[in-house]
Amino acid sequence: MGLREVSAILWRERHLLELLLFKLDEEQLVLAAGRTRWLARATREVEMVLEEIRQTELERAVEVARVAVDLGLPAGASLRQLAEAAPPPWQGMLAEHRQAFLTLTDEVTALVQTNRELLGRGQKAVRDVLAQLPGNDGAVEVGAGYGGRSAAAEPGRPFLIDEAL
Repeated sequence: MGLREVSAILWRERHLLELLLFKLDEEQLVLAAGRTRWLARATREVEMVLEEIRQTELERAVEVARVAVDLGLPAGASLRQLAEAAPPPWQGMLAEHRQAFLTLTDEVTALVQTNRELLGRGQKAVRDVLAQLPGNDGAVEVGAGYGGRSAAAEPGRPFLIDEAL
């Protein structure tokens, strides 16, 4: 039955959204702690979950289109429309899925906004510190500092600030 498959896909999608919340929380903890070493990894994990969500959404769209036609709805029917047209007990289950998605989406949106603010503050703090260094206009060039050289030893050469911060 098509509604059983739709519900199974919706459960998978809900689990993925909860995993996304977890990964965004991890990213937030990394940002708040100033542990930029792990920021790229945390962000990559968020992107991996987002890709899984996109694939699951495509799968859901295909299955919902099939079920919608069976229920006399247009192929692009919303989850609300599907829930309203579905027979019991599917009606209640689909309505519950819809409400869970609304709640999870609000939580994801709030976390993304907080993470953006933390990232912006971190970038500003780094720019402010770099701007205070003598002879630095705030631009960062990475690479030359790994050999133990310093700006004083090689004036005009780019260097990595790792111990000064």
